[in-house]
Amino acid sequence: MPAATAPSATPPAAAGRRTLAVLLLIPVVAALVLTVFAWPAARIAPRDLPIGVAGPAAAADAVERRLGRHEGAFEIHRYADAGAARAAIEDRDVYGAVVVTPRGTELLTASAGSPVVAGLLREAVTAGAPAGAPVTVTDVVAAPSGDPRGAVLGASLLPLALVGAATGVATVLLGLRGARAVAALVGASALAGLVGAALADSWLGALTGDWWAEAGVLGLTVLAIGSAFSGLATLFGKPGFGLGAALTILLGNAFSGMSSAPELLPTGIGALGQWLPPGAGGSALRSVSAFDGAAAGGPLLVLSLWAAAGLTATVLGARRRPAEAIPAPAPVPVG
Repeated sequence: MPAATAPSATPPAAAGRRTLAVLLLIPVVAALVLTVFAWPAARIAPRDLPIGVAGPAAAADAVERRLGRHEGAFEIHRYADAGAARAAIEDRDVYGAVVVTPRGTELLTASAGSPVVAGLLREAVTAGAPAGAPVTVTDVVAAPSGDPRGAVLGASLLPLALVGAATGVATVLLGLRGARAVAALVGASALAGLVGAALADSWLGALTGDWWAEAGVLGLTVLAIGSAFSGLATLFGKPGFGLGAALTILLGNAFSGMSSAPELLPTGIGALGQWLPPGAGGSALRSVSAFDGAAAGGPLLVLSLWAAAGLTATVLGARRRPAEAIPAPAPVPVG
């Protein structure tokens, strides 16, 4: 029997062009990734950050004028008294509040909502207070003792995105289609949510809310990302993986605002991040973990829309695109 011929080598000219393409492409990708992550971090500053002011009209007006000197930094909400301001913080309507009383000025913060914002408010209000007028700081909703700086919560987004991506990629590469693909995505995401809650809540103490609600948010976040990968790849083939990675891993994490707050990112970037799964998932997780679910409705709706769209694309796309045939292995010559 004739011996099998070895595959022909790549022509030197073609190999040279590919090498040049790699050398040119890698610096461009590096610049893009560094810009997406570093630019928002380098421009951290309050932009229409919602805070409250409460107290007698004349005193509250004076506080509002002092805060207004930081043009465009704060969005002021007026409240009748300290109780109303506290309720607004607990409902996540504002990040903090300045309360003027006969005894002096009190700053109400919520480090569970953002330790960075809580520190920023302390600096701004203390620096703007009249000389000799001390400011009492009360942390209305404190960050958990297991994660006082919010580092664990902020660092959890990238692993969630990677787990979601792996779930979507595995579903496509294993050739799962229709109901099997949906079952795999939903089941794997639910299990990932349980594991995430066990680690972040039961072990690390970084989450302190309702355990099952936290597991549900974690699982829904993984499902939103995984179904996005699966749906895009089912519709567009391999380029869909790249699009999914750009939306959920690159832009989604960089624009989430979880390490600070969406209102501290450049204008428009924070709002965009809340429409992507990592940002929405992080906001929902903060709400169920520390604020009894307050203001979780919007982020949960965003996650549900991503999950529904991804699962629908996975099912409908598989019907439109026939399964790619796997080439049979070449017969091994005998003799």
